[in-house]
Amino acid sequence: MTSETTAVQDASADTALKAKHRAMWALGDYPAVATEVIASLGPTLVQACHVGPSDRVLDVGAGSGNAAIPAARTGASVVASDLTPDLLAVGADEAKAEGVTLEWEVGDAEHLPYDDGAFDVVLSCVGVMFAPHHQEAADEMVRVTREGGRIANLSWTPQGFIGQMFATMKPYAPPPPPGAQPPPLWGDEEHVRALFGDRVRDLTAQRQALIVDRFRSGEEFRDFFKATYGPTIAVYKAIADEPGRVATLDAELAELGRAFGADEGRMEWEYLLVTGHKA
Repeated sequence: MTSETTAVQDASADTALKAKHRAMWALGDYPAVATEVIASLGPTLVQACHVGPSDRVLDVGAGSGNAAIPAARTGASVVASDLTPDLLAVGADEAKAEGVTLEWEVGDAEHLPYDDGAFDVVLSCVGVMFAPHHQEAADEMVRVTREGGRIANLSWTPQGFIGQMFATMKPYAPPPPPGAQPPPLWGDEEHVRALFGDRVRDLTAQRQALIVDRFRSGEEFRDFFKATYGPTIAVYKAIADEPGRVATLDAELAELGRAFGADEGRMEWEYLLVTGHKA
C-alpha cells in the first residue's frame, strides 16, 4: 500500500468520524444545556483571559456561543467556530436578538481554517475537549494564536460529575475509533501541560466547581440529559434494542445524580480552568 493511498484512507476515515460527531451534537437540544445549566461558564472563561475591545478572539468548539457571545459583549472581534452548523445557527439567532455582532463559522478544531497567529485570544469552553485527537486540537489552538497571545480552556475533569457521567456511559457505548481520546482528559492538568508543552508559558490550571441547581432528583437530571445532550442520546440509541441495558443505565445515571447532590437541589460539577500565553 502506497503512502498516498494510506493518506487518502486516513482522510476518508477522519471525514466520516467528524460527520458522526457533527450528527451527535445536533441530537437533542444542546443549547438548552448551555442556557439552563452551564450559562455561567462562558463568562467565567472570558473574564479569566481578560478579553477586551482590542482583541481578536477565536472560540473553538463554540457550540451555540456560551463563551463567544460574552466575549463579543466586551467589544472584542469574535469568531465562533464549531463543527456543527445547527448549534451555530442557534447562537447566531441569540446574538442577533441581543444585538451582539460576531462571526459564526463552521470549522474542525483539528484543522482550523485560519492563518498562523491570526488571533489575540484563542479559547474554548467545554468544546475542544470533545475533538477526538487531543494533540492535533491543541496544536491548532497554539498555531492560530499570535506570539504572546492568550490561550484559555475550560474542561470537565475526569473525577468530576460530567467526567463520571461519561465513565458511567462508557460500557454502554460503541468502542471509540482508534486513536480517539476520552474528552475528560482535557480536565487533567498533567495531560493539558503535556499537550501544550513549552509552547505555552505562564500556564495556570485551577480546579473549580460549577454550582448546578437546575435539578431536584437524579431522575430529573437523567431525563433532561436523555432529551438534550447529544452524547447521552447517542449512547441510548446504541442500546435501544436492549431494554435490560437501558433500564440498568437509567438506574446508574439516576444514582450518579443522587451521589452528586441532585436530590438536594445543589450539585457541584468540577472543571479545570487553564490559561496561558503563547511563547
